[in-house]
Amino acid sequence: MAHAGRGPDALMVRRAEGADGISEMLEDDRITALCIGPAYGVGDDTVAAARAVAKSGRAMVLDADIYSSFAGRAEELRKILHECKHPPVLTPHEGEFSRLFGDTYKDVGRAEKAASAARHLRAVVVLKGAETVIANEDGWACINTNAPPQLATAGSGDVLSGIITGLLAQGMPPHEAASAGVWLHGEAGSVAGTGLIADDLPEAIRGPLTILQQPVSTPIGFGN
Repeated sequence: MAHAGRGPDALMVRRAEGADGISEMLEDDRITALCIGPAYGVGDDTVAAARAVAKSGRAMVLDADIYSSFAGRAEELRKILHECKHPPVLTPHEGEFSRLFGDTYKDVGRAEKAASAARHLRAVVVLKGAETVIANEDGWACINTNAPPQLATAGSGDVLSGIITGLLAQGMPPHEAASAGVWLHGEAGSVAGTGLIADDLPEAIRGPLTILQQPVSTPIGFGN
């Protein structure tokens, strides 16, 4: 994850700022996916970073400061995202979605809103909420039903973006990575339980990951 600050000691952190920092990072062929937005700052550096990753052909997740940086500039973001080799994944909550699109989808239901935005941006849109909608550019959407209310805490969404980025880095297709990431995030929230903070989620995800190693006949925790 490209991050402008210092992370926990257990993580390997490489500082990257703006297009120059991202371009230098992208010289490393081992980096196959990046998340741009969380703690990156609002402004031109974040816009430049998104543009650099889009042109690089790497898998990309956009969150947090991206939506303030592109507030009211959805068409500019669309042009950048159309340069991506793989559909990028966007993970806004309702407020961030409105910040980006304004009143464009004001009177549209959540599933239709996410699907329409995904088609327009040629992206996977994860519209976060009590029942998170995951939609792709083909207009197909699913709804996650296993997210506990405890996940509505600061930093929880950043963890979700990191989970999806990790799945993308392992070669999982964008829509599948987003759907699996949302389910894992919800299950981790249930494991961590009442009073969880965002830092609890990475540890709590071990159990759900073990569940996914077992064969299942239908997706877990989703409804069409």
